[in-house]
Amino acid sequence: QVQLVESGGGLVQPGGSLRLSCAASGIIVSMYNMAWYRQAPGNQRELAAAITSGGTTTYSDSVKGRFTISRDNDKNTVYLQMNSLKSEDTAVYYCNAGRITTWTRSRYDYWGQGTQVTVSS
Repeated sequence: QVQLVESGGGLVQPGGSLRLSCAASGIIVSMYNMAWYRQAPGNQRELAAAITSGGTTTYSDSVKGRFTISRDNDKNTVYLQMNSLKSEDTAVYYCNAGRITTWTRSRYDYWGQGTQVTVSS
């Protein structure tokens, strides 16, 4: 019932920009902690950026100052604006939605299918 669909990936030159979108259905993104993870070949999946249901943002040191995560509640969509891209940013980027219920502390975690970002000259 829950679906996260990423789009906007592609090939970009070093120093270029790209904007990823995560369109959600079955959940309301403003009620979830949303995040972008990325996974390069041979590497573990790592957190790139996150935004809480309250709007607080978090970035990994490797992307801080270059990436911006945002949320459009009217469109129920989360974005990742990526600027000054480097070759090491090449990875599959995954949208994630998660929350822990207040009373029972039950955990819910949803993932998109991923979108490929390739930074190369």
